[in-house]
Amino acid sequence: MSLPTVPRPREAWTDPQPAGVDLLTELANGLPDVDLEVPCRTGDPDLWFAEAPKDLERAKALCADCPFRTECLAGAIERQEPWGVWGGEIFERGRIVARKRPRGRPRKADVAASGAATKGTGSGNRKEAA
Repeated sequence: MSLPTVPRPREAWTDPQPAGVDLLTELANGLPDVDLEVPCRTGDPDLWFAEAPKDLERAKALCADCPFRTECLAGAIERQEPWGVWGGEIFERGRIVARKRPRGRPRKADVAASGAATKGTGSGNRKEAA
């Protein structure tokens, strides 16, 4: 008995950077004041496309004082950026989100806490409703 072979692509995907990093670099290089040091231009561009929510929050904080924040955000909305931090906002699947959830399932304690918060609303007792 032989195992089926899996077809492999001719060239392996080797792009280590997300596509947005190139756009961020292009946007930063197009800034009118060459001497102005903005975080996306001087810092690690991967921070703006990180997976960890704490890293994205750090990128948002770095954007807070940027003089190009409004233009950056407007451009990201216009281009429908799929993800990353643009203009101090987190984009996920093309939409602005308040915070990014970490990967994986939520912790049981977090689920229990949110369930307890919603239990107190409404009657919650079927006998009373009948």
